[in-house]
Order: sequence, then structure tokens, then C-alpha cells
Amino acid sequence: MTQSTSSALHTRLEIEATNDDVAAPAHVAVIMDGNGRWAQARGLPRTMGHKEGAEALRRCVKAARAQGIRHLTVFGFSSENWKRPRAEVGDLMGLLRLYLRREIDEIDRNGVRLRVIGERERLPGDINAMIIGAEARTEHNQAMELIIALSYGGRSEIVRAARALARSAQRGDLDPLALDEAAFERQLFTAGMPDPDLVIRTSGEKRISNFLLWQCAYSEFVFMDKLWPDFVAEDLEAAVAEYRGRRRRYGAAP
Repeated sequence: MTQSTSSALHTRLEIEATNDDVAAPAHVAVIMDGNGRWAQARGLPRTMGHKEGAEALRRCVKAARAQGIRHLTVFGFSSENWKRPRAEVGDLMGLLRLYLRREIDEIDRNGVRLRVIGERERLPGDINAMIIGAEARTEHNQAMELIIALSYGGRSEIVRAARALARSAQRGDLDPLALDEAAFERQLFTAGMPDPDLVIRTSGEKRISNFLLWQCAYSEFVFMDKLWPDFVAEDLEAAVAEYRGRRRRYGAAP
């Protein structure tokens, strides 16, 4: 047996031994990247990439539920995406309307609760109404929670939380010396949700892109070269398997 083969085998055995000790992630977050490049590589308009990306999201939700993942957060539209050409933003809003109309029955039937986080006041009024209706319809579902980040930016979320706490202190409702992480988290869009255990980003890019900055402090990251429209259930399984092969120390000694 060569040294490289022996090393690979040793690593694999370590991962297999560790897998029994590390629970599957309760919360997985996904940066769904690569829709535009997927379309460009095929000579198609970017809109087609986003449509195929919506199909990938459907597969991901189904796979996450099958794997027992309790919370799935996906980065659907960032606060920076408003800077894209008006036509593309319009297409994305149209696709969002279609997704909410088409998928809500299946989401509800499968016991999935839908939540949307972000600066929802920036979204068109009819989309906000659809979101409110979908959230109300699914609020008692318990099989899984699907959180879609729309018009979302991690920095602006933190600033909004800080402003809310400053106003509370100004009114005398909050002692600044009593402010702690738990109080700060209650002002975030994700209040009441567990932090992501695992963050997946597709398309080969290796950055967080202003996504869940506070919440991902101790998340594990898996970066995939595959573009988002090509994402399938096996990719989620592989990412979860890699996560389970890691040791999470949270800054402490092993």
C-alpha cells in the first residue's frame, strides 16, 4: 500500500468513525449561486437560469425534508441585487410570484412552514401580500421550516437591530449595560431560529456575500463547483456527509 493510499484510507476511516458522533445538521443554509452563468454557458437568457434555479430549489427542499433537516434557509434575493438591470429585477420578481403561486400547495401539503426574512418593505405590494398569505397558511406546519431570504443583507440586518436597541435605550426600556447577545439576536430577522450548522455555496465562489453574518459565526462551510441549477439531492447528501466528518469545537480545545 502506497503512502498516499494509506493516508487516504486513514482519513476516510477517521471520517467514518466521526460520523457516528456528529449529528446531522438541524439547520442548513444555501447560497444559491450560478444561475446566470448556467444560462450564459448554454447561450440562454439569464431568466432561464433563474427558472432552472427555482427547479433546483424544489429538489433541495424535497431532499432536505427527506434527510430530516429541520430548517432550510436559502438566499433568494440580496439587498445588493436591487442594483441589477431593471429588466432582470422585474423578471426575478415575476419568477418569485410564480414560485409562490405554484409551490405553496405542495409546501403546505408536505407540512413545511414558509418564512421570509429581509427588507420586505422593498418588495412589490402584491408579492408582500402573497408572502403574508403563504406564511399564515403554513404557520402551524412542523415537518420542516423553509426560510427564504429576500431583499436581505447581513450588514443592514445588524444595523436595523442596533437601531431598534438604541431606540429602546433612548426610551428607557433598555439598560445598555444589560445588553447581551441574546437581546441582540431577538432583534434580528431570524429571531427564534437556530443558527445554521452548515452553509453551502454553489458555483465555486468561496465567500459569504453578506449572508447571515451574525448567524454564521460558527457554521461549517461547504463550497461546491457545481452551478445552482444543476444541484440535486445527492449534492445535499454529500455536503451533509462532509459536515458530519468534521469536529465542531466552537473555539474550545478538542
